[in-house]
Amino acid sequence: MSLESVTQDIDKAVSDFFDPVATWLSDIVFYAVPIGGTELPLIVAWLVVGGLVFTTWFGVIQFRKFKLATEVVRGKHDEAGSPGEVNHFQALTAAVSGTVGLGNIAGVAVAVSIGGPGATFWMILCGLLGMATKFVEVTLGVKYREEHPDGTVSGGPMHYLPKGLGERFGSRGRKLGAILAGLASAMILFFGLFGGNLLQINQSYVQLSSTMGGGIDTSAGALAFGVVVAALVGIVLLGGIRSIASVTSRLVPAMAVIYIVACLTVILTNATAVPGAFGAIVEGAFNPDGVTGGVIGALIVGFQRAAFSNEAGLGSAPIAHSAVKTKHPASEGLVALLEPFLDTVVICTMTALTIIVAEPASWVAAREGKEIGGVTITSDAFETVLPWFPHVLTVAVLLFAFSTTLTWGYYGLKAWSYLFGKSRGSEITFKAVYSAFVVAGSLLSLDSLISLSDSVLFMLAVFNIIGLYLLAPVVKRELDSFLEHVRDKKRGGPALEPQREHSAE
Repeated sequence: MSLESVTQDIDKAVSDFFDPVATWLSDIVFYAVPIGGTELPLIVAWLVVGGLVFTTWFGVIQFRKFKLATEVVRGKHDEAGSPGEVNHFQALTAAVSGTVGLGNIAGVAVAVSIGGPGATFWMILCGLLGMATKFVEVTLGVKYREEHPDGTVSGGPMHYLPKGLGERFGSRGRKLGAILAGLASAMILFFGLFGGNLLQINQSYVQLSSTMGGGIDTSAGALAFGVVVAALVGIVLLGGIRSIASVTSRLVPAMAVIYIVACLTVILTNATAVPGAFGAIVEGAFNPDGVTGGVIGALIVGFQRAAFSNEAGLGSAPIAHSAVKTKHPASEGLVALLEPFLDTVVICTMTALTIIVAEPASWVAAREGKEIGGVTITSDAFETVLPWFPHVLTVAVLLFAFSTTLTWGYYGLKAWSYLFGKSRGSEITFKAVYSAFVVAGSLLSLDSLISLSDSVLFMLAVFNIIGLYLLAPVVKRELDSFLEHVRDKKRGGPALEPQREHSAE
């Protein structure tokens, strides 16, 4: 029996077993209500409303403090002796690498196919709102992180939910937070193995195989690809967040530059179409042509793509940001608000513009209702300029997938450690399991488990954002403390230590 037939049998067996569960949970998590001739998933509304509330609560902080955020990420406000493992730039790139992935390439193509060019406008708006949510959750992640004797740190919703709620609401808050923390860890671990690992490897191999014209044997080539990537992932994971941050701080800028240059090449080649593309984006946002649900339909598709892409409110990014070297939690919160800007406002918009100006035949066909994969549409857009451009896209896909796999390996490790303990043996066990999933990802699609992992991760957003609402006053105090520190530094006076509150445990 060939390896290919074995993997097909495994795929079928797993799908047959998990399909009913995946369908049931997806129907609950992504439950949609009819609005204006189309359907709005309530989880998307939940995320967007959260962004709107925090944007209002903190006085449009994503615009007011954007310059300060760039100063912090450049190290202008660093302090010697700050606890943590990585600098602000490394923490940002590690977190960005977890969100920038295939969704920015394939997901955007699907969005502008279903919602038309106007979906881009709403995607950008949702990305801007998500910046405020990221600020809140990452500030909490740093404030309530746990510092270990070996100098490493752990943060995320599994830490700030029990500690923060306990600090504000006493023993009942701690008990509720502990339950939410356990659920959050399980959800993050499950998604890390299937969505952040297996899906990324599977889709990157599919793109590589497609680009090479089927020139590599399906089973043997996939296995070799999986083993090589697993070895690279395992080596980096063994070094912890410092090693991951060291790789992503080089990889993320490199892959972003490669992808953006590729997009700009297509856009500049079609420079005469650019004004019309911007016109179509604005016009399509308020008067879309051929979009189910009209304006509401375009809005929902754009919001959904942005919410799924930048993960603002899901509680994943605070895990990476919590490793930052700082005495002021809000400083990293400000750095984190740059994340949805880079992910959604810059990279997703570049993808959309590339497709709109190139107008490949596959996009036209997809807008007419034909089922065409998002990666295919984006690849065809590049191919309209130079026939070898899909190879550039393949490089971008491989880099995006590898960096996403690394970051979700770190997220999964922190969730694993919270659930099973932080012993050396426990952590090595997780890293071995995670690397094995990389190999499996090159061979198996496991669509039902990937669908299930999406549902599990977005369930986390429900619990996480409730916690963010309840802990927003804490974030406000941390922000005031950091801004006072910045003012004192500019005046040349003594720096103000951040406020610290401790629950009676």
